[in-house]
Amino acid sequence: MAVTDTPTCDEHEQVRRALEQMTLYAIDCGIIDAQDRRWAYNELLDTMGAEGPAPSTAWEAGTETFDEDSFDLDDALAVLSEVAVANGRFEDSAGGRDRASMAIMGRLTPRPSDIARSFEDLRREKGALDATNWFYRLCCDVGYVRRSAIARNIEWTSPTRWGELEITINLSKPEKDPRDIAAALTRADDAEPYPACQLCMSNEGYAGRAAASPQGAHPARQNLRIVPIELRDETWGLQYSPYAYFTEHCIAMSQEHRPMHVDRENIARLLDFVDTLPHYFVGSNADLPIVGGSILTHDHFQGGRHVFPMMRAQVERTFTMPGFNDVRGEVLQWPMSVLRLSCESRDRVLDAAAHVLEVWRGHADASCGIVPRDPDGTPHNTVTPVATRENGNYTLYLALRCNIATDEHPLGVFHPHADKHHIKKENIGLIEVMGLAILPPRLVDELACVKDVLLAARATNEDEATLLMHLEANDRTAPHAEWATEVARRHPDLTRENAQRILRDEVAAVFAGVLEDAGVFKWNDTGRAGLQRFISAL
Repeated sequence: MAVTDTPTCDEHEQVRRALEQMTLYAIDCGIIDAQDRRWAYNELLDTMGAEGPAPSTAWEAGTETFDEDSFDLDDALAVLSEVAVANGRFEDSAGGRDRASMAIMGRLTPRPSDIARSFEDLRREKGALDATNWFYRLCCDVGYVRRSAIARNIEWTSPTRWGELEITINLSKPEKDPRDIAAALTRADDAEPYPACQLCMSNEGYAGRAAASPQGAHPARQNLRIVPIELRDETWGLQYSPYAYFTEHCIAMSQEHRPMHVDRENIARLLDFVDTLPHYFVGSNADLPIVGGSILTHDHFQGGRHVFPMMRAQVERTFTMPGFNDVRGEVLQWPMSVLRLSCESRDRVLDAAAHVLEVWRGHADASCGIVPRDPDGTPHNTVTPVATRENGNYTLYLALRCNIATDEHPLGVFHPHADKHHIKKENIGLIEVMGLAILPPRLVDELACVKDVLLAARATNEDEATLLMHLEANDRTAPHAEWATEVARRHPDLTRENAQRILRDEVAAVFAGVLEDAGVFKWNDTGRAGLQRFISAL
């Protein structure tokens, strides 16, 4: 329905049907009680700035049933948000429609206190697994976890020398509307935003802002719910990621908007987290630029129910540290430099991890390019820590990180090198350290074009020079030209039937190389000797 049109009878019926089914959907999911349905119907009308239509006689009488087979939450929200835009409640843009949809779902979502109470009751009475199962389903049902958007992601696994790696081309996050981009040009740049960032707990229930707002665009969060969890001496918040990269992808964030920090205190919080939710892993991004994640301004962790490739890696060697003979130390056969510590005692594994971090913070190794700090004291060494409960033990994975940069590698020595930027240029954060690549959406079109050019070249028996010329002549294939030419050389068997699988495996091989670039101790004689020097220093 165009926002300037007068609704037709069919459109009027479509809106009524969406309202009725939305309230029945909420009842079916247990979001609201059946006695709340009239209230809910009128709440949705108010959100849309509408005074009607009235529900049908059957709905009013309570005899209309929820049509689970035909109901689609996104479709219903699209109908209702269009009305809200037409009535001037939200701007006519993708961002406006999304904020309208979240406002609609926010009216149906239970209050935070009710959810927190139900979560804690379930955790005490039935256990942590039942509590998270319930909370995750609720976050999906109220539309905060965008299930349909997540389903658009392209995912596969490929074998590499490091085992099966997991690859995701992220298509779930919506693209920016040009109208939102243009509107952002009119806003002032000196406004202090509220919430301070998208991880602040003050996002819970926030209505969001349009791009033209003096504070800039901010997504709507009326249907966001956060449950409190105690980590060390603080109350943190637990929520699920709206655009999840793996099963039950959750975020734990501090109440205070403060920078990320990796130290004994936060490693202890990771262990507290797996004490509270032992079926989840949890980890922290590194706390330095280049080797950290995308948000370093807010102290937070990420976790969920997923076993990553790193966790399945073979053990290359074991070691013990003086004073920590009860803590098992293992070097993983993994492209990045990862030490795994495990012990039945959480205090002992915490002490051991804090010791490793302390030694690593000051560790220098010129032969491996590791510089712990600048003359002015600027630090370069840190870790990406991950905690799990495995086989009755507390387990900590410590990926050693160094964010030194040089003239040869201005984006970082232990960062994806330039020859791999056509596939991956961004920071290697927590999720990718563990073997799950998050690749940009541009690759969908670019790889499809690469495939077409390779198949055309194979059909006409082009030589490598001609193939390279054709690849370089197309904007979408030019960044991949040298790599794609090598792929063609390595795969004389490439056909239309196997081309996609070959390209996907080759992308995974590039990602494996990216992780190798990020490893501080390489898998060569120099790197192995450097790692042994570090272990000896422990």
